[in-house]
Amino acid sequence: MSGYPLDLNDDQQQIQKWVHDFAESVMRPAASEWDEREEFPWPVVEEAAKIGLYSFDFVANAFVDPTGLLMPIVNEEMTWGDAGIGLAIMGSTLAVAGLFANGTQEQLLEWAPQCYGSPDKVQLGAFCVSEPDAGSDVSALRTRAVYDEASDTWTLNGTKTWITNGGIADVHVVVAVVEPGLGSRGQASFVVPPGTPGIRQGQKFKKMGIRASHTAEVILEDCKVPGSCLLGGKEKLDERIARAREGKRSSSQAAMATFEATRPSVGAQAIGIARAAYEYALEYAKERKAFGRSIIENQGIAFKLADMKTRIDASRLLIWRAAMMGAAKKTFESGEGSMSKLFAGETAVYVTEEAIQILGGYGYVREHPVERWHRDSKIYTIFEGTSEIQRLVIARAISGVYIK
Repeated sequence: MSGYPLDLNDDQQQIQKWVHDFAESVMRPAASEWDEREEFPWPVVEEAAKIGLYSFDFVANAFVDPTGLLMPIVNEEMTWGDAGIGLAIMGSTLAVAGLFANGTQEQLLEWAPQCYGSPDKVQLGAFCVSEPDAGSDVSALRTRAVYDEASDTWTLNGTKTWITNGGIADVHVVVAVVEPGLGSRGQASFVVPPGTPGIRQGQKFKKMGIRASHTAEVILEDCKVPGSCLLGGKEKLDERIARAREGKRSSSQAAMATFEATRPSVGAQAIGIARAAYEYALEYAKERKAFGRSIIENQGIAFKLADMKTRIDASRLLIWRAAMMGAAKKTFESGEGSMSKLFAGETAVYVTEEAIQILGGYGYVREHPVERWHRDSKIYTIFEGTSEIQRLVIARAISGVYIK
């Protein structure tokens, strides 16, 4: 490793190659089939589990990487292979991020491994925040959690929507309201263990892109969980609620603590799609002949590719900066996490659209994968906070003004 601060170390390079090889040899050949089937790609996830790629041990090591770069690196290579399958493999990580952000060490060690299971019995995790009337506005959540002190149980009621692995997961991490008058400061996260009565899948959504990733409603009807399933514990919750009632600032909020931890990695997923489209368009432009020469010899094509590459690299630098800041526990004073996700998501849409334009009619048909990559890219300007919400976060951070 040289002295350049953005060089990857030997371990990171080896893991990057390992994930890339899996993406190239297993994910890409299966991508079109599972996109068409719009089903969870169990066989591919099981293959990932067999080699240790889908496992709590691997994710835990990635989370504690002192540079913060390993998780973005892995996510980029995954979605370079295929975004839908990549999300099927990485979707449980969002539940684990919720456990990391809000749970105790004991809760993390108990529940995170159950989000993955074993190579012989693959399990899934799901993180449940969004609701039919509360997407970007997490302060408007209506799912309630009511505590019964006599039995030390919480009863959850409500409907969650747009949930990755929703309803088919073994472990659901659910954000619910415990103190309605306090907005997002009155929320807490709960683990709903496997086999708990009162939780079920609602509507499964048929999507424009990332079709191999399962997205559905999760319905909670008098779903009872023991007090030990409150992430962080009752004492910590009571202290936080007391501070909120007194008007004191809360150090964390159940949903936002998770999003802050995952936005750079989500941005990295967007860049994986963009990189795939750029590389494909570049090779096509070198090989495609028109008017007696390769189309890349025309400025109209060459300049597109130059802009595509520039935006991809700029996005990656924003992502890596945010990831390194997160690992160093530095405050995102200018909304750096949101900057990385915003720019990467919009770059993915831009790059995949330009790739289609370079391929012309061939880019519009399923014979070539760029049309799928374009469909997959759009979600990255929507989930984990829309582009508009990211701009709001950034604007508030740089101005110090509560912009609405």
